[in-house]
Amino acid sequence: MTDRQTAPFAAALAVVLVWGLNFPLSKALFQQVGPAGFLGLRYLLVPLCAVALLCWRFGTRWPRLDRDEVWPLVRLTLLGQGLHLMLSNYGMQGSTAFSASVLLACGPVFTLLILRFSGVERLSPGQVAGVAAAAAGALLFMADKLLAADWHAGLGDLMLLAAAALFSYYTVASKPLIQHHGGVTVLGYGSLVCTLPMLAWCAPALLALDWAAQPAWVWTGTVWQVAGGGFIGWLAWGWANERRGVARTAPLIYLMPLVAGLAAWLWGGESFTLHKILAAVLILAGVALAQFGATPLWPRRPPLGHQTPG
Repeated sequence: MTDRQTAPFAAALAVVLVWGLNFPLSKALFQQVGPAGFLGLRYLLVPLCAVALLCWRFGTRWPRLDRDEVWPLVRLTLLGQGLHLMLSNYGMQGSTAFSASVLLACGPVFTLLILRFSGVERLSPGQVAGVAAAAAGALLFMADKLLAADWHAGLGDLMLLAAAALFSYYTVASKPLIQHHGGVTVLGYGSLVCTLPMLAWCAPALLALDWAAQPAWVWTGTVWQVAGGGFIGWLAWGWANERRGVARTAPLIYLMPLVAGLAAWLWGGESFTLHKILAAVLILAGVALAQFGATPLWPRRPPLGHQTPG
């Protein structure tokens, strides 16, 4: 590895480590303030980070959106950021940190399925096999809860899968906006769009929260989740992708469930059965095969139009 590659590789590994550790941290925060309380605290900080990000990138002259881009941005961010975070938080509340990290890693499979059924790309036999393996692994992963009729935990896992599917839809449908305005603009404006609806949803939880009784780690953990793992993490991940290439950087994301699982075992007291570990391996192997083990995809028409994300 050359010196030019070392820094991006180290940055990508650091981001994966941070994101993996954030799963047990999120679980601890949910147990302390509840999923709605954590979302509310998060969106008290999100607009500050979004404004700081936009000012850092553009100064006081922020880019203007075309009129026909405003509603697609609003719709996409409410689904891909707002509803995605709600499902992730409530899903993790009913599940475990390790389960959340594994099931949310199914995102690339949903992305391929969206591209396939929207007619943008065709799947190769290797990708079909990968999708099938990931689906079988997900069923195996949830089998113990479904067979035991543990509907609360099973619903949590299903919400996590739905969150992964929503974020995949956001990833695909926001591509025209990102190509036109850049990722910083879409992330910053989208975060501001989500703030008021999310605070309105979380207002009862925030009003019921005993602010004075919360330990210091709740505040530092929340700030770290939003600023460190969120904004700074995504910027570092994008920089590493740009320097190393997506194909070389993206596979590192499969280390995230390993980090989350080890952290949840060491500090969260989680235990893992053999069938959970085997199911997780099957899921991640299927996702990797679907994303990286296939022949090149053949586009059938220009991706998703020009400026109107779905």
